[in-house]
Amino acid sequence: MLIRHSPDIAPSEITPYSAYLRRREFLAGFGAAMAFGGAAQAAPLAAARGPFSTDEPRTPRADVLAYNNFYEFGGRKSDPAENAHRLATKPWTVRIDGLVAKPADYRLEDLIKPLALEERVYRMRCVEGWSMVIPWIGAPLSEILKRAEPLGSAKYVAFETLVRPEEMPGQKGLLQLLPWPYVEGLRLDEALHPLTILAVGLYGETLPNQNGAPLRLVVPWKYGFKGIKSIVRVSLVETQPKTSWNMQNPREYGFYSNVNPNVDHPRWSQATERRIGEGGIFAKRRPTLMFNGYAEQVASLYGGMDLERYF
Repeated sequence: MLIRHSPDIAPSEITPYSAYLRRREFLAGFGAAMAFGGAAQAAPLAAARGPFSTDEPRTPRADVLAYNNFYEFGGRKSDPAENAHRLATKPWTVRIDGLVAKPADYRLEDLIKPLALEERVYRMRCVEGWSMVIPWIGAPLSEILKRAEPLGSAKYVAFETLVRPEEMPGQKGLLQLLPWPYVEGLRLDEALHPLTILAVGLYGETLPNQNGAPLRLVVPWKYGFKGIKSIVRVSLVETQPKTSWNMQNPREYGFYSNVNPNVDHPRWSQATERRIGEGGIFAKRRPTLMFNGYAEQVASLYGGMDLERYF
């Protein structure tokens, strides 16, 4: 079989920090962090070490902050870090609705306050063929969904991000890469899986805007674009929800988007990946792991499924 590789991304796309920023100690909780108004400012978060964390070396914080896909702020990897300071994240409201007994609009502080925040060090694999290891801070999505009391007819969870073109320059103009708002979805059992979290921070601090502040989804066995950022709505629904990249190009981006080295993207191989922070474009590529290395935890969710058809 002919293996096609994606072109490596030039190091000039990565905006370097002048020095590596040392992690702060975990201090105040999320309530104190949310006291900052306007655009997000880094504030320390208290979090206990959570389960499922990998012991692989973490991607340098500078790279995690500087190298992102967040198309609401532009198409280059450096655009989110350059433009996302415009986004005001205080106040922030999240609507939880649909097939639930207790729909509600939550201030973010009230949504997070009852939860015990955890640090989860997860692999993150981009569909483009690069990867990171990120110490997220967040809480299981299941805890938030259970509070809303899903009805028996709920089979999927739909997510929606913010539309605010005056603060998100990538949402302006006649030619748009994607329809806005950005939308994503999971099967309900995927959403309730203990690996799935809503993240409010990374590297011991509140989420930077370019990484999805103030609230983003993290599903570590799926390609990174499933991790919808700046969430404003979570809906329980009966039928499979539309997702942005699947609508844009269903041949290339399926609903499930599980990391799978045996199913190539139509334009490149998924068999290997380049770990950001490991020697630049000339670093040796590493084999991609099935379900991004989380097969032991999640393979049973897809028993009997044709993973080439349901990609």
